[in-house]
Amino acid sequence: MDAADPNETRFCEIVFPAQANHYGTLFGGTALNLMGKAAVIAAARRAGANVVMAAADHVDFFQPVAVGQLVELCARVERVGRSSMTVRVDVIAEKIKSGAREIAMRGRFEMVAVDDDGRPVPVESGARLPV
Repeated sequence: MDAADPNETRFCEIVFPAQANHYGTLFGGTALNLMGKAAVIAAARRAGANVVMAAADHVDFFQPVAVGQLVELCARVERVGRSSMTVRVDVIAEKIKSGAREIAMRGRFEMVAVDDDGRPVPVESGARLPV
């Protein structure tokens, strides 16, 4: 098995009716939840520590995602500070039958590495996933 890009986390979900709004498309709150999860995983792996979200910097919704479509979440650590990191999350919508894919959402999240008491800790310089 080939090693994946160490700065990136990817996972897929399928949009079910319970995740949809009254238009039959992915509810914005659910999309933000998935994006936040992707950002946490990417940042925690990079930091080698627990992380919390300090800010959802900016989120753009480009295309609606219909029930039955796949969403691929691609989270990438773009910046590493002393204890904080910026993670960009792209959400790519895919139509299962045709395989057509397009960017549906993009956001940036500020994450902070924390200790067991929730206090900021430095991101390890030689962390498991180099930037």
